[in-house]
Amino acid sequence: MRAVRLHGVGELRVEEVPLPGSPPAGYLRLKVAAAGICGSDLHNYRTGMWISHLPVTPGHEFAATVAELGADVEGFRPGDLVVADSRANCGSCVHCLEGNGNLCLEMGYVGEVSDGGFAEETLLPATRVLLVPPGVAPEIAALSEPLAVALHVRQRLDPAPDQPILIAGGGPIGGLLALLLREEGLGPVLLVERNAARARLLTEIAGVEIIDLDPAAIARRCPPTGPRYAVEATGSFEVLQKLVHSVSAGGRIALVGIFHGAGQLDANLLVERELDLRGCSVFRDEQADAVALLPRLAPKLARLITAPIGLDEVPAAYERLIRGEATALKTIIRP
Repeated sequence: MRAVRLHGVGELRVEEVPLPGSPPAGYLRLKVAAAGICGSDLHNYRTGMWISHLPVTPGHEFAATVAELGADVEGFRPGDLVVADSRANCGSCVHCLEGNGNLCLEMGYVGEVSDGGFAEETLLPATRVLLVPPGVAPEIAALSEPLAVALHVRQRLDPAPDQPILIAGGGPIGGLLALLLREEGLGPVLLVERNAARARLLTEIAGVEIIDLDPAAIARRCPPTGPRYAVEATGSFEVLQKLVHSVSAGGRIALVGIFHGAGQLDANLLVERELDLRGCSVFRDEQADAVALLPRLAPKLARLITAPIGLDEVPAAYERLIRGEATALKTIIRP
């Protein structure tokens, strides 16, 4: 079968690899129907940071049809459309036992510690897939994972009603979060996004207001003290520094962007203004909620994705996304 394989930093190849074969006990053999390219896929390609073995098939945001059930698997039938739970947490550490599997001491991810969905077929434990409601297209179902991340950010941000919310970064997570907030009637949502196509798209679909990441301009828009709530979804320390200067005293910033390298913040500003920085790691149990939202959000989600590309086009898509040339929120692959 055909698969995209990461061999090392900057080394992505489309190759013929053996089919996965019959699933072992507790596993499902899945025929991948649609997959999305994530920012963490690009991060791994550029840094190799989270990869535990090479080569590996990337892809943790995907929908697939069940092809074969291993022994002891219940609740699924061949032909079911399912989505992958991207987390490969241990299930037995203190955090997993407390229900915080996203903080697992041995955390890994599909497509990093095991082969993922940028292939025609793959294997996953049955405990790591969720059934998709009838009538949802695979391209939409593949968005359940980033939608779950956005739901987790919304939970961590915990904004009050009728308060402006500043989001820096209109990529998949920032854009989906904006959509969720507006669907819930929260906001207004102020979005910082340099990509003009994405900015227009989110203005039309999510009703965001585009704003420059300039503390003075943000203060004028949110008098008298600036917004109380902000989200860093770019992974840029320069952006985070500006957000720290833009939010009001007592403000809260949720961080979900993936940063490259280390940076510096003025810790005195955090102390003196009692700013709350909240990290947001993947999701806890929000993916089930995300899957349940898919039928209602499908018409809007369909406008946020690209026309599907094939596996052979994935390496070029990586480079295009790294250059910031995306016109939609999510690049979708159809193996």
